[in-house]
Amino acid sequence: MLTRGVVITAATVLASLSSSATSHAAEGPKGGGDIKCGQYNCEVVVDVPGQAGSQAGDSTGGSGSSGGGDSTDKTVCKYELADPQPRVGSLDWEGHKPGDGAVYEQTCGWGDLNGNTIVRMVWLADPPAQVTVEPAVLALRAVDSMLLLGPDIASPHTAGKYTVGVPMWMWVNQSVTTYGPNTASASAGGITVSATAKVSKIVWKMGDGASVTCSGPGTPYTPSEGMAQSPTCGHMYSKTSAGAQNSKFPVTATSTWTINWQGGGQAGQLTEVRQTNVQVAVGEVQVVR
Repeated sequence: MLTRGVVITAATVLASLSSSATSHAAEGPKGGGDIKCGQYNCEVVVDVPGQAGSQAGDSTGGSGSSGGGDSTDKTVCKYELADPQPRVGSLDWEGHKPGDGAVYEQTCGWGDLNGNTIVRMVWLADPPAQVTVEPAVLALRAVDSMLLLGPDIASPHTAGKYTVGVPMWMWVNQSVTTYGPNTASASAGGITVSATAKVSKIVWKMGDGASVTCSGPGTPYTPSEGMAQSPTCGHMYSKTSAGAQNSKFPVTATSTWTINWQGGGQAGQLTEVRQTNVQVAVGEVQVVR
């Protein structure tokens, strides 16, 4: 009688295997198991009742045993934590959100002469048994769940009209996803990592060749300021946008998010970059004599 081995790591892992293998494996290991673990993966191979030897490959002489005795066809699956984790909305999450469980690369191979192997991405609520999860990987999962965005530009705005030689004030609206602070956490394998993200700088490319770096969100302009320059984040155009595409300068605001995280006995810092684009029309005052 031929037997087939399957990998048993966790209840959620069993659910991803074939229904016939799962029904046997759920009863528990038969005849002991062989446990092999690496830094990010772990496999437990056990023998469970299989089907008749005709499935072992008749072209190679039945079960492959010259004496006609029993043999074992091992099914081995390995699970490795996907790094980086898939982006929000990926089908690999199987409808779950980042931070809720994790996505693993599942590699299953059969110990037959054909050397068949199947590799796919699977979502698991809990990590497979004895898999070590690095805190830095959990930090990335926490950041993914923050849904960080580019600057929410308040000024300059596309509908505005700006003038050569007149100071332009640049500033952004502040929210959790566009400026911070934004906090999130992720857990796996008994480890929880917490992360806090905040924009540390915004680099403005003004479309006329100039670049302005602002360390804060900028200062909103009020009419009482008159022709004064912005005290925190500003620019002054020296030419019109008439020669630019669509007669507007393409303005790009790129925010740098600095993320500090800690957990699992470790701490670190990550950087993420997000960008927002607008188009600005710049004219000049015509003097009539």
